[in-house]
Amino acid sequence: MDNHDKLALPVGTTLDRFIMRKQEDFPYATGELSQLLRDIALAAKIVNREINRSGLIDIAGAYGNRNVQGEDQQKLDVIANIRFIRALRNGGEVCTIISEEDEEMIQTGNTQGKYVVAIDPLDGSSNIDVNVSIGTIFSIYRRVSPTGSEGTAQDCMQTGTHQVAAGYVIYGSSTMMVYTTGNGVNGFTYEPSLGELFLSHPNIQIPATGKVYSVNEGTSEYFSEGMKNYVAYCKEQSYSARYIGSLVADFHRNLLKGGVYIYPGTSKVPNGKLRLMYECNPLAFIVEQAGGKSSDGRRRTLELEPTDMHQRCPVFIGSTEMVEKAEEFLAAELLQSEAK
Repeated sequence: MDNHDKLALPVGTTLDRFIMRKQEDFPYATGELSQLLRDIALAAKIVNREINRSGLIDIAGAYGNRNVQGEDQQKLDVIANIRFIRALRNGGEVCTIISEEDEEMIQTGNTQGKYVVAIDPLDGSSNIDVNVSIGTIFSIYRRVSPTGSEGTAQDCMQTGTHQVAAGYVIYGSSTMMVYTTGNGVNGFTYEPSLGELFLSHPNIQIPATGKVYSVNEGTSEYFSEGMKNYVAYCKEQSYSARYIGSLVADFHRNLLKGGVYIYPGTSKVPNGKLRLMYECNPLAFIVEQAGGKSSDGRRRTLELEPTDMHQRCPVFIGSTEMVEKAEEFLAAELLQSEAK
């Protein structure tokens, strides 16, 4: 290929163009879902800008408040929450939002909006100050209440099987948006000089197995016997332990390369740490669409019945064979306890 040919190479498919092409996958859609995904992408670009200059304009560090989870809010947590809520409110397609940063449902005032969004505006915020990859996780549902009124708790607490779209944005060495609408998983990389997200990872498929396990072994003192036995098994198999502490970053690596991410229930936190509605469900939808698996150790994540907007649940997510092997160790522990 000569230099002229190289100059003429196509730049690639933008997110906007890809979304428009994929509208035909939804015969009932009239464009609102496509516009909603664009709204999320726009907010992500703005948050990306804020993250990239955070060390220059003093927006890193603690904000001084705690969120509904009892976690210290970082300044960028607050900024990301504001940006995404504003984008979703201004877009007009969303009637109600639930966010990790807000205790109550957020009514957008768009009573004709057909969709509900559950979002973790900035996952991994404890890593902001040390320049480790962080992310945004989102989940989209069609409302079940009649349009023309505010959204309800019933709209916000549907099982994961009812998601119409889900995705995440990872802010790292490059910024990527990965999402699914139930027809496979595609990843888009941000090109900052053009201000566009371009299709870079079409039809992502997670390997059936891998050599990486991601779990916080600092809490292993509180693991169940089954969980301890599984970690011992991973070491016997010479698997690599990779735990960043940012859910999106750990999940993204395993999605592309194969592996399992685990945040189990323990004697200290029986329901685990991660939230069902805006962390576990969206990532479970993505991993299943990519050929992987997600469960709480016994039950499929997407079939768990939510009872609270901020409900927590254990999660075993990633390559199918690795998740199933972990489930085997937990099942063996259960059988032993029943036999006693």
